[in-house]
Amino acid sequence: IDLSAQVKSGYRWGINKTTMSVNYQGKNIKSETPFGVHFGANYEISLSRHYTFLSGFLFSSKGTDYALNNIDYSIAPAYLEIPSNFAYSFIRRSTRLSLFAGPYFAAAFGGYKSDDGYKILTLGSRESKDLKVIDFGFNAGIAFSIKSHVFTVQYGTGLREVSPKNDMEMRNKVIGISLSTLWSVKE
Repeated sequence: IDLSAQVKSGYRWGINKTTMSVNYQGKNIKSETPFGVHFGANYEISLSRHYTFLSGFLFSSKGTDYALNNIDYSIAPAYLEIPSNFAYSFIRRSTRLSLFAGPYFAAAFGGYKSDDGYKILTLGSRESKDLKVIDFGFNAGIAFSIKSHVFTVQYGTGLREVSPKNDMEMRNKVIGISLSTLWSVKE
C-alpha cells in the first residue's frame, strides 16, 4: 500500500469566537466572547473512501472577558493545539461534505490578562498562577471541500478545568471558522 497517496498536508487559518465557562465560589459568572485567531499546519490521512483522520499543529488564541466584584477581567491565553478528529465524508465528484469529531490536546505557552492593566499570563498549577498549561477537550464540526480548498466550522469544548485557583473553575469553549488548502504528499 502506498501511504503517500493517502496523505495530504497543507495550511489552515481562521478565526475563533471564544469564551470560557467561569464559575467563582460555586456561582456561574456571565462571560463575554471575544474573537481570536488560529493558524498552522493540517494533515489528512484517508482511511477509506469515506473515512479520514484529520490532525495538525495549530496556534490558537482563546480567552474570555468577565466581571467579578465590579472589576472587569480579561484573559487571553495562546495555545499550541493538536486536534485528532475522525471524519465521515459524503463525496460527489470533486466536492466533499464531511462531519468530524474527536479530541484535542493543547498546551498554553503565553498570553495576557487584564484587571488593572495588561500583564503577561503566568502559567502553572499553583494557586499563585493565572492558568494551567495543559488543556484537552472535544471538537465536532462540518467541513466543505472543493478540490484542495476546505471551509470548516467547528465547536470545541474544554473537558479540563484550566484555572489553578481553588475558588474558580474555567473551561475553554470555542467556535472556529477556517479555510485550509491541502496538497497530496505525493505531488
